[in-house]
Amino acid sequence: MSEALREITLGQMLDEIIQRYPDNEALVYVDRDFRLTYRQFGEVVDQLARGLMALGVARGEKVAVWATNIPYWVALQFATARIGAVLLTVNTNYKSAELAYLLEQSEAENLFLIDGYMDTDYLATVYDLVPELKQQERGRLHSDRFPNLKRVMFLGMEKHRGLYALPEVMAMAAMVPPQAYAERQAALSAHDVVNMQYTSGTTGFPKGVMLTHYNIGNNGFWIGENQKFTHADRVCLPVPLFHCFGCVLGVLAAVSHGATLVILEKFDPVQVMAAVEQERCTALYGVPTMFIAVLDHKLFSKFDFSSLRTGIMAGSPCPVHVMRQVIDKMYMREITICYGLTEGSPVITQTLPGDDMRRRTETVGRAMPRIEVKIVDPETHRELGTGEQGEVCCRGYNVMKGYYKMPEATARTIDADGWLHSGDLGVMDADGYLAITGRHKDMIIRGGENIYPREIEEYLYRLAGIADVQVVGVPSRKYGEEVGAFIIKKKDADLTPEDVQDFCRGQISHYKIPKHVAFVESFPLTASGKVQKYKLREISVALFPGPDRIPV
Repeated sequence: MSEALREITLGQMLDEIIQRYPDNEALVYVDRDFRLTYRQFGEVVDQLARGLMALGVARGEKVAVWATNIPYWVALQFATARIGAVLLTVNTNYKSAELAYLLEQSEAENLFLIDGYMDTDYLATVYDLVPELKQQERGRLHSDRFPNLKRVMFLGMEKHRGLYALPEVMAMAAMVPPQAYAERQAALSAHDVVNMQYTSGTTGFPKGVMLTHYNIGNNGFWIGENQKFTHADRVCLPVPLFHCFGCVLGVLAAVSHGATLVILEKFDPVQVMAAVEQERCTALYGVPTMFIAVLDHKLFSKFDFSSLRTGIMAGSPCPVHVMRQVIDKMYMREITICYGLTEGSPVITQTLPGDDMRRRTETVGRAMPRIEVKIVDPETHRELGTGEQGEVCCRGYNVMKGYYKMPEATARTIDADGWLHSGDLGVMDADGYLAITGRHKDMIIRGGENIYPREIEEYLYRLAGIADVQVVGVPSRKYGEEVGAFIIKKKDADLTPEDVQDFCRGQISHYKIPKHVAFVESFPLTASGKVQKYKLREISVALFPGPDRIPV
C-alpha cells in the first residue's frame, strides 16, 4: 500500500467521494430520521458555502461554531473549507469568560451558534457579550469589545435580533455566480489553515492550534486506512465534533473513504445502542467512559451489536477488562487505540486491527505512516533508547502550522528541527510500539476532556481571599481523574469549598470546576522552591476519600 501524502483540499476530497459514491449515505441522524447521500450533502455544502461568500466571508476569515453535533455542523466544516475560511471550533461546555477569551484572542470575524446546551443559554451569553447586536444593522456590526467580529449567525430556522438565520444564509447563495465560487476554490492551497482548535497549556491560557487541509486531510485518511474503512462502513459517532476526535478521527476518516457517518447530537448510551443496531454500524467511537456506560447499562443485552467490527477508543488509557468486554460482547475485534494531541492533527500513533490484546491495552500503537516518533530526555532533548522513559516527540506532515499569534509558544513546542514536543512521557519497545507512562506537563484528563491546571489556577486567583492555589488531578473510578484545588487562604479570609465552586459556576466549563477543594497552610516544595504537584496528588487520595476514589 502506498504511503504517499495527498496535496488536496478538504473540498477536493469531498468532490472525489461525491463522484465515486454519489448515492452512498453520507450523514444519518437516527433520532430525527435525517439522511443525506453524498450528492445531497455536497449540494447542502455548496449552498452554505456560497451563502457565506454572499455575506462577505473572505478567504482566511475565522468562522467560529458554537454548537452540538447538529447536521449543519458537518456541512459548515466543508463549506468553510470550500471558500478558504477557517473553521474555529468552540467547546460546547464553554461559559461566558471562555467564549470571550476565544473571540478576542482568535480575532474571529464570524460566529455561528445554537440556542444553548445544558445549563448555558448561548443566545443570552452572546447578547451579554455583544450588546450591539440588538441595536445595529445585521452585517454592519461594530462591537467595542470584539472589534474583529462582523457577523453572528443562528444555526436554526428561528430569527433573532441582529443574527442571520440559517435559511437566510442559504438563500443568499443565489447571489454568488458559479464562476466566482469556482474561482475561490481554485485559488486555495492544501497548505492553507482550514481549522483552528483551542488547547490550553501549562504556561497560561488556551492557544489556537492552526491546522491545514494537508495536516488533517492526510491524518484523517490514514486513521480510516488503519481501521480498514471502505465505502461500505457505517461509523457511529457520539463524540463531540468540536474535538479532533469528532471532526478528524470521525468525519475525515469516514468521508475520505466514502463511509457513512451515523452521528449523535450528544452521548447517550441507549441512543448509541439503538443507532448501532438500527443502522447496522460497523464502527463505534468513544472514550473509555462511554464504552463503560454502554457495557454497564441495564438494557445492554437487549441490543444487537453483531454488525460492529472496528472503531476507536481514545482520550484516556483503556482498562484491560473494558477492552476485553468491548471485543467479546460488542464484537469489536478490530478496535483500535489512538494517541496524539491537537497540535499533531491529532493522531501520532495507532494500534492496528491485528495487534494482540497486550499491545491494544498496554500501548498506543506505532507511528502513523509518514510520521516519525522518538523519545527524548525532557531536559537535554537527547534521543533515548528502547525502553527508556522520556518525552514523546513527533515530526511529519501532521505537525501544526503553529499557535495563532503566539510565536514564542510555537517555538517552545516545535523545535528548530521540526520536532513537536508533546509534553507526554512514554517508552518505546524494540518493535516501535509506544506506551504512555505519564505527563511531563500537569494536564488532567477527565473522561476524555483535557484540563490544564494553570488555566483554572489563573481564574481562581481572581477570587478575593485566595493567596495561592494549586490544581491537580484527583484519581476517579468513573472519569479517570477529577479536578482538585489546594488553596492557601489570605489572612482572615472566610472561604468554604462551596464558595470556590460557586465562583466558577457559569464562568468556566462545568468539568473544570474543582470537585474537591482543600484549604492548606503550605504546599510541598522541591529544594529549589518548585511545587511538587505529584505529592499533592498523593495527598488527595487520603484527603478526599469516597466510593469513587482509587489509589494512585
